[in-house]
Amino acid sequence: MNVLIYSGAGTTPESVKHCLETLRNFLSPYYAVTAVTAKTIIEEPWPEKTSLLVFPGGQDQPSCRELNGPGNKKIMQYIKKGGKYLGFCAGAYYASSRCEFAVGDPVLEVSGPRELRFFSDIARGPAFPGFAYHSEAGAKACEVLINKNSLDGIEIDSCITYFNGGPVFVNADKYPDTVEILSTYKDDLNVSCGKNNVKAASILCKVGNGKALLFGNHPEFNPVLMKATKEMEESIHDIIEILIKNSKNRLIYLRHCLEKLGLQVNKISTVNIPRLTPIILVSNKENVVSNLVSTLEKNIENKSEENDKTVFYGIQDTFRLHHADQDSLNHFLTKPHEEYEDAATALKEVEYFTDILPNYRKTPYFNIISFFKFLETNWKNVGQSCGSFGSTLLYAEVITSTSSILDKNTNILKYLPEGTLAVGTTQVAGRGRGGNVWVNPPGVMAASSTLKIPIANNRISPIVFVQYIVSLAVVKAIKSYGGTENSGYSEIPVKIKWPNDVYILKPEYFETRTKYENITVSNIDPVYAKICGILINTNVIDKDFVLVAGTGVNVFNAAPTTSLNLVLKKLNELRKSQGKDELPPFTIEKFLARYMFFFEKIFRVFLVSGFQSFLSEYYDAWLHSDQEVTLTTHGNVKARISGITPDWGMLIAEEVDKNGLRTGKRYELQPDGNSFDMFKGLILKKY
Repeated sequence: MNVLIYSGAGTTPESVKHCLETLRNFLSPYYAVTAVTAKTIIEEPWPEKTSLLVFPGGQDQPSCRELNGPGNKKIMQYIKKGGKYLGFCAGAYYASSRCEFAVGDPVLEVSGPRELRFFSDIARGPAFPGFAYHSEAGAKACEVLINKNSLDGIEIDSCITYFNGGPVFVNADKYPDTVEILSTYKDDLNVSCGKNNVKAASILCKVGNGKALLFGNHPEFNPVLMKATKEMEESIHDIIEILIKNSKNRLIYLRHCLEKLGLQVNKISTVNIPRLTPIILVSNKENVVSNLVSTLEKNIENKSEENDKTVFYGIQDTFRLHHADQDSLNHFLTKPHEEYEDAATALKEVEYFTDILPNYRKTPYFNIISFFKFLETNWKNVGQSCGSFGSTLLYAEVITSTSSILDKNTNILKYLPEGTLAVGTTQVAGRGRGGNVWVNPPGVMAASSTLKIPIANNRISPIVFVQYIVSLAVVKAIKSYGGTENSGYSEIPVKIKWPNDVYILKPEYFETRTKYENITVSNIDPVYAKICGILINTNVIDKDFVLVAGTGVNVFNAAPTTSLNLVLKKLNELRKSQGKDELPPFTIEKFLARYMFFFEKIFRVFLVSGFQSFLSEYYDAWLHSDQEVTLTTHGNVKARISGITPDWGMLIAEEVDKNGLRTGKRYELQPDGNSFDMFKGLILKKY
């Protein structure tokens, strides 16, 4: 499910960044946290796939101009049906019945009714004096007193957070049936807070079947990030130091508030993104790495020498190379752990191996030697030498994104051997369709590989089919994990959701799985869960399409949905009751090798003869045979899906009448570009 952070008019980049960083760390791996614009909120079908909508700090008037009317109506419907809203500062003003900001000040005043009305009274501020736009003049380290009766199990009495211009929630105590006060300001206020002088700083509002959590303060602001990114005046420097010393209680407070809202929060004790680790560059083929390093040194123009090490400047990232056989890079990793590291701009250390393979102690979360052994065995079993996919490996325990590290550095991508594979145990900026970004935990097979298709070959092997190849390779790797398709793993119920997501039957439905064998995507929730996401990026380099195929498979992580091993555990219970042997659990090394083997096998045939020979296998695995769709862009015509076109991989749908009988009219469909549901807003092919 998604957590959407509004980043449109009215928000500040700083507030959005703090929301993204803090919520990703609290909510990973259970939710994908991403920023969205007003256009997305108004036009795309996000509510069904969204657990939380967040409005950060800034100014609420521009948000009103963008979203008043259709946008706010959609937000209100989402919340009333059981959705969740989180508003910080301006996001809290925006969600109240009335905003009163600096009333009487000819320069600062903003006042008037607001449409959402999640809080039935006034959000009045600034709660403390000194506020000025685009300034820290009114900023302070603000102490709030915690209502321990509302936050069950919390052991602290107060915490200190950043504050700059936020409101107090007037008369919050007057609405006990719909408003719960979670904390109050300790200090005297600059404005009236109502008859009983209850200085409500954060509240939880009941709105229909949903909830809205509103903060006048900024518990999401991370002072370590503030220290790294602010041009600091002396006053804000002192505030940040106070906030750093008191971060522990702030995090406890925010964690309990998020849990109170009904979110699944991870159990980490601090909110710090894992620090990047060196990238290991290695190959199971002789001279590949040494030749690659020589090629890069010869051809990459944008490079420099630092401490006898070559630094390559990619389009997005900067890489410093170290020969693993000659020196240790420990003395290069000197940045104090408590300092903020911006993973996007941080220098990426690359340790390359030319004569040996790193042992398991070097990479305890991914056994490189085992991976290469499994890869070679797959090819040996069909009487062939090891292929190229996966033979050149980039591995990091913590990486930004296996996809972007390749795709966004095209000046380096150009020289990588075909089939170069990037693998990360933890991604701190994993990429998904529609720009979704998340922190994925260990247990996810996060891997991206490169491949080339000559532009001249596009009629025979259109690049759109690469996503179909990847999803089919994943399914085949799952079902034949034991070495053959009759090894027991074929009983695992996995399906492809067009065009490329892979779904698996949830363990709780496993005993009655035959009931769901022919289910279509129309009724997929909650019976099936997504277990694999695929993202294909394409660049044109010289006379080739150079693609990066990114794949994330839940192998043994418990969240956010389910995993191969959780389903396998259920299958083994059934096998045991039937007197059958239990199947060994999946490992990332063996599964990745199996997937790369099938990926390359299918791809080599595809280059010569296209996808036609794999269509029957794809249809056997997908969820869409005879699925009925509504063509909202064509008079709400009903149609049944019957396949995909051989040229551009579009859905073929045949019109049906009110009795479900085919009329003889055929449509070719493509998605409308929304990033939430491929089957919402299908549109006709544009000629």
